[in-house]
Amino acid sequence: MRDTFLPFSTPSLGDEEINEVVDSLRSGWITTGPKVKRFEDDFKAYVGAPFAVPLSSATAGLHLTLLALKIKEGDEIITTPMTFASTVSMIILAGGTPVLADIEPGTLNIDVTKVAEKITPRTRAVIPVHFAGQSCDLDPLFSLARQHNLTIIEDAAHAAGTEYKGRKIGSLDSISIFSFHPNKNITTGEGGMVCTLDETLAEEISLLKFHGMSREAWKRFAASGTPNYDIMLPGYKYNMMDIQAAIGLHQLPRLDGFIDRRKEIAELYNTAFADLAELALPAYAPYQQRHAWHLYTPLVRTELLTIDRDRFMAELKNLNIGSGLHYKAIHHHSWYRENLPVADTELPNASYASDRILSLPLFPGMSDNDANDVIAAVTDVITRFRR
Repeated sequence: MRDTFLPFSTPSLGDEEINEVVDSLRSGWITTGPKVKRFEDDFKAYVGAPFAVPLSSATAGLHLTLLALKIKEGDEIITTPMTFASTVSMIILAGGTPVLADIEPGTLNIDVTKVAEKITPRTRAVIPVHFAGQSCDLDPLFSLARQHNLTIIEDAAHAAGTEYKGRKIGSLDSISIFSFHPNKNITTGEGGMVCTLDETLAEEISLLKFHGMSREAWKRFAASGTPNYDIMLPGYKYNMMDIQAAIGLHQLPRLDGFIDRRKEIAELYNTAFADLAELALPAYAPYQQRHAWHLYTPLVRTELLTIDRDRFMAELKNLNIGSGLHYKAIHHHSWYRENLPVADTELPNASYASDRILSLPLFPGMSDNDANDVIAAVTDVITRFRR
């Protein structure tokens, strides 16, 4: 057993990020300012998006995107049950009705054929989630969108650096929403970014994010600015701060290297676990793509073990190996069971995965020895509790 606890994830922060934050603190400009603008420009250049809006979180991005699209009561939004609750919660808080479509059993991405079955005259949009950093199959989703006049909103919280058929997520004719939470592939502490090809939509989200003020309202405190301002519409307080963007400015140039290291660790796991029938390993999609490996999420085949997934995670913890739960399916949470009930038989793949999924440690700062400790612990638990 390891002498120290290995967490499932930890951010990779260097002196550059620390020094940039200190520079912001010493400058006196710690809220939205020039560093947020620099990070916005750098990020949209990286993904290839003409317009981007930095925000306090990806959740804020989902909320404001739905508001900017004028979602109203009775409008249906199709999404996946295998996602963090915010994806579905924002649909409800924006006034829409979430409709859950089942997932593919291997990739755990939304099943496009199931999306097609859920479309009604009330459907306004589809929110696919690029699960664990692997792109959904977007071409057939775009085809459905054209056929039914739908908007595709990519929940790209896992997908900074992900590519689909040679193009980065964020550059396609859709709306892409990224997360910079500490366990994501790059972080700003907390934060998010909406990327779009639609200038009007970007301007609407920019107004909504900061009290309805004009887009460059922060400049009113700069030497070249004016204290006067106008409120264009009632808005929220979802802006990113300079002390957050200061971290992102130095995380972004390291993103591709982070992904390369994540892939190396994932491949170590894939090789070591290939012959363990008790684990269903993450599957690669058949189309050309670049997997960002935000998460490594095998399914514990509890039907072949004498313990359930939660006990499996507890046994790993006893061996000083952390793990995560990404995710318990939306329809298994109490609020959704009571208010938007969906039977497991309607979502069989998501229901199966929900009871068996776990996230093993995966972050760039891990050594090969750390990965080998994870492999040894997983193998030990399986050996001891195999039927």
